[in-house]
Amino acid sequence: MKIAVTYENGEVFQHFGHCRFFKLYRTEDGKTVNTGLLGAGESGHSALAGLLAESGVDALICGGIGGGARAALAEKGIKLYGGVSGSADDAVRDLLDGRLAYDPDAVCSHHGEHHGDGHDCGGHECGEHDCGNHSGRC
Repeated sequence: MKIAVTYENGEVFQHFGHCRFFKLYRTEDGKTVNTGLLGAGESGHSALAGLLAESGVDALICGGIGGGARAALAEKGIKLYGGVSGSADDAVRDLLDGRLAYDPDAVCSHHGEHHGDGHDCGGHECGEHDCGNHSGRC
C-alpha cells in the first residue's frame, strides 16, 4: 500500500489544496519500507488528486480538506483520512496499527459558512476549484 501525507516540516499540513509537498510511504505487511517527498507544484485540488493517483497512492492522511477535493480523491479511488494533526510519521504508524484518530467529516474552516468574511471564490462554488483567493490556511 502507498500512503501520502500532506507534509510540512515533519507535520501533517493542515490544508490539502495549499499543500506544497506530500510525504509518500510505501508499506508492506504493516510496516513502512520506503519514504520520499513528492512536490505538489502550483496545482489545485483536482490536479493534486490526479498527481496522487498517478503516483500510485492508495490512501491520504491530511488535515482540513474541502468537498471538491474529497470528491476528486474518491473519484480516483484514494481513501481519505482527514482531520489529522501532528507528526506525519506518527500518523502513518498509527494508521498501520489501526489506531489513527481522524475525522471522516473534517473540512477546511473557510469552506461553507465563511464566504461573507472576505472570501470570494470568483464566481464558482467553493470546493469546485482551488480558487487561490483564500485569506489564510485552514
